[in-house]
Amino acid sequence: MKTKIKQTAQNFLYNAAMFMELMIGLLIVAALLISALGLLYGLNDLYAERLSDYAFREFLAGAFNVVIGVEFLKMLCRHTLSSVIEVLLFAIARGMVAEHTTPLENLLSIAAIAILFIVRKYLFIPGLDDNRGQDEHI
Repeated sequence: MKTKIKQTAQNFLYNAAMFMELMIGLLIVAALLISALGLLYGLNDLYAERLSDYAFREFLAGAFNVVIGVEFLKMLCRHTLSSVIEVLLFAIARGMVAEHTTPLENLLSIAAIAILFIVRKYLFIPGLDDNRGQDEHI
């Protein structure tokens, strides 16, 4: 009897969490669409300021934010280790490219990217990342 109640409660909580994740995903899609439209206005600003360095950095930062948002959304949908690594790679790359960083920060960012590539190449076990059948039992 207790196991039946426990299983029902677990199923309810799991479904509630999946619903909340779906709602957050929809909000992220809306924010990404608005941000992508903002990039079009950023092109106009870029042209108006005669390709200034500051305007280009702002445009690049906005573009990276949209890309990171897309990767984050894919991570929410796929639930894989590789998607987490991809989000981290883009976030670190954004910091290096779009921000004005010191040489030490650049070195640390490069080291972090190298570590992520090493993890992906040598420590990543694809069998652990295959969770397609995992959610079917609920």
